[in-house]
Amino acid sequence: MRDGLLALATSNLDGNIKGRENEIRFAWELHHAGVVNIIRPDADVSDMGRKWRAALSQLGFIYPELPTRAGIAQEELGRPFIITPNGRRLVEAESVSGIQECFLRSLAAYYIPSVLEPNYTYNLFSPLRHTLAVLLELERRTGESRLNFQEMALYVQLTATEAPTVEIVDQILTFRAARSEAQNKRRFDQDSYNAAGVEHQYAPGTFRDYADTNFRYLKATGLVQSKGRGIAIVPEKHVFVEQLVADIALPDNDLRLVSSLCNGATLPTDNRDTARIVLYDLVAQVNRRGVQFNITGRTVDTAADIAIVRHEAEDILSRMNEEEYANRQGEEWHEIAEYMDLLINPRRRRGGDDDEEAIAIPQAEAPAYFEWTLWRAFLAIDSLMNRPYEARRFKIDQDFLPIGPAPGGGPDLLFEFEDFVVVVEVTLTENSRQEAAEGEPVRRHVADEVVRYAAQNKPVYGLFLAKKIDSNTAETFRIGVWYDRDDNRMGLDIIPLTIAQFKTLFEAMFRSGNVRVAEIRELLNICTGFRPDLHAPEWKAEIDRTVLARAAVLTA
Repeated sequence: MRDGLLALATSNLDGNIKGRENEIRFAWELHHAGVVNIIRPDADVSDMGRKWRAALSQLGFIYPELPTRAGIAQEELGRPFIITPNGRRLVEAESVSGIQECFLRSLAAYYIPSVLEPNYTYNLFSPLRHTLAVLLELERRTGESRLNFQEMALYVQLTATEAPTVEIVDQILTFRAARSEAQNKRRFDQDSYNAAGVEHQYAPGTFRDYADTNFRYLKATGLVQSKGRGIAIVPEKHVFVEQLVADIALPDNDLRLVSSLCNGATLPTDNRDTARIVLYDLVAQVNRRGVQFNITGRTVDTAADIAIVRHEAEDILSRMNEEEYANRQGEEWHEIAEYMDLLINPRRRRGGDDDEEAIAIPQAEAPAYFEWTLWRAFLAIDSLMNRPYEARRFKIDQDFLPIGPAPGGGPDLLFEFEDFVVVVEVTLTENSRQEAAEGEPVRRHVADEVVRYAAQNKPVYGLFLAKKIDSNTAETFRIGVWYDRDDNRMGLDIIPLTIAQFKTLFEAMFRSGNVRVAEIRELLNICTGFRPDLHAPEWKAEIDRTVLARAAVLTA
């Protein structure tokens, strides 16, 4: 959604996305930005433009067009479909926490029914606060704030604050107990969806679709994280969630409601006293985990002052969480290999029932997941000298999932070991465009790291991965030469591997129990040694034979 808003912001359509012609233009802007994929050039994509306009309007990232029945003059709010202040903040946000705060301010200001979405029989309520209240009550009753997928699908998303939270949790726990006793849980789930479909007059699949969407919106706030196939409150955000749920004041008129949506809701941490409560809790969490974070003498006079210190504490906790995640990767090598399988064959999918999170890669996010999978693979192999967050250039969320691929201007991944460095570059291009797109930047990035590590006398290797290696790309790396601005010649060691080849070696190491980063270096050295006497096709074949031979030795 941020990418779609960014596409709008960088076009000449800001405020001009109504009407069939402009809706089509907006859809094509989204296509050119890589947000959507329009397959047929002659297709009528106006409906796509309308849907994106509606989604951005409903969340207050662009000014909605007020219906006549609202009784509010449009000029009191803003020109329809112009990017709003909260939308501008989302466009300008670079950090994950900054992006999440924009979604949080949007969803915290989102109330239904409203002049924008009047077709509800409930009294005015906040879906975000309602759901978080259920999570808190689940925690009070069970010791864990986890809400399972089916429970969101069949209970929470079908209720409002008119139903007491205690009663909703009663229903959830009754369902949970019955499901735990069911012999066939898939049949139990399907029967439950079918019964709900009859009661509410929806197709059974609708409940799953909306639950999936609701989970995505909740995760976008940064307040919840995945817990198996469900969600739970992020521990670091617990006190904040309590304060947010405690804010039960409702907008007192329609204009104020819509204005808050467009400007972003006021959050508990915007208040100095509440911000201090949240800060002191975060400081205590940091200290409990063995890191001394002393704020004595720090300025905490205003909410803005407190926010600076609070973000520091959140960053420390985030890095500690990532270190713990990195330490777990060796135990999760099977899953990492499954993601490699999905990159090789995107049609495969593991899991997908309501007990287990499906292993799947959204098509539009494949480049980011490629980088993320290789990052996890090297974390699993371990022996890193640099930190996990220093090894990646892409952003991750609270579930450690990728938020977009690494930006340009540097390598995708950089792994520093005790006596060598590996620069990893990945691509999903397979044909002759591969060399045109990757030949120059990959060599430049490796050359930059050769210069940077020269003082430490650490050799730098480039590892280039793709589904298929084009021979023109392989020839460029076989020659492996780069000239700096002063025409000094630099020899580069860049080895091209397919994902399948890397997976073969990766699995062999873990199956044999011989997990050593020295295996990676030895492979790179052997493959480098073949370069002088071979052309690209022969070099690729020799690399493949070497990978298979090394894997066979490991598993023998």
